[in-house]
Amino acid sequence: MDFGDKERVKVPDEFVVQKNSNANPPTLLLPLYDMFGEAESISQSDYEYLQRAWPRLVTWYDWFNTTQVGREPSTYYWQGRDPTTKRELNPKSFSSGLDDYPRASHPTDDERHLDLRCWMTLASKLMSRISELIGKDGQKYVETWQYLADNKLLDKVHWSTKSKRFADYGLHSTSVKLKRPKTEPGMSRPEMIREVLTPPTLGFVDDTFGYVSLFPLFTHILSPSSQKLGKILDDLKNPNLLWTKYGLRSLAKNSPLYDKRNTEHDPPYWRGAIWINMNYLTLKALHHYSNLEGPYQIKAKVIHNELKENLITNLIKEYYKTGYIWEQYSDKSGEGMGCRPFTGWSSLIVLIMADIY
Repeated sequence: MDFGDKERVKVPDEFVVQKNSNANPPTLLLPLYDMFGEAESISQSDYEYLQRAWPRLVTWYDWFNTTQVGREPSTYYWQGRDPTTKRELNPKSFSSGLDDYPRASHPTDDERHLDLRCWMTLASKLMSRISELIGKDGQKYVETWQYLADNKLLDKVHWSTKSKRFADYGLHSTSVKLKRPKTEPGMSRPEMIREVLTPPTLGFVDDTFGYVSLFPLFTHILSPSSQKLGKILDDLKNPNLLWTKYGLRSLAKNSPLYDKRNTEHDPPYWRGAIWINMNYLTLKALHHYSNLEGPYQIKAKVIHNELKENLITNLIKEYYKTGYIWEQYSDKSGEGMGCRPFTGWSSLIVLIMADIY
């Protein structure tokens, strides 16, 4: 993206430089999958559209599947985290779209990012379906989808037996804080820097539970009979984790970085606030599993209905109170926060009202 001098004044430096090695969430997959992922046949106009789009989709998919791969087979990680920063409590992952959501405390090439792996699973499934619809050779997409959708393999690279949840993996310390360096009298007040209280070790980032932990649910990868699906559903309703009467918070209350600033100047963003887009994906997944035979079918339906009611009730209340739809909502009071009016993804509340997933 090109910024002029006028625009640069209003944009923090870390947002200005765009690097070709860094991705962004391939959210275009979601409408494409809704249109074609389960289609048995398509119209002539859709066929012609997909024929034109196919070369670009192939390029897009191949770029992701080569530039964002991890060291271990079947793993992926978001490029672009800064391993040298001393200002940030947890180096941001702007490319993931979740900015300050906690990842491994010390960025390395050993990282495995659960959300990106799930995005690639969905992408592989979609590409295999589109190739079939328009008569292209999609064998490599079929094989990749079947490989990534294997629940046992997913467990191997992302399931923490310690915390009993899906998690990122990387070089991680569970104890970090921001601390202001000591100075001599008369010197200017220095900026706070990160202090690592316990040395980092390679392992699952299992002290963190939040939206990223739910991506196997969001992308319908889990078998409807999976015990891990049952565990996720139980965790969803736990008020000490994500559940509030206003919607699902982005980061569990018992996570070390819950509601913590990332620098002394950066308030928490994806560290507790309620985001409607992620709640929509949760509802969509709950609706999906409530329509599949399995031991958690009824539980998924009950949670779906309760979460839907909480979201609608709070957004309507805040709309009548302020006159706005907001970017995010407080997990403590339900009050609108961030930008407003924000009729971007927060307008998904209309689809939630209509049960359109």
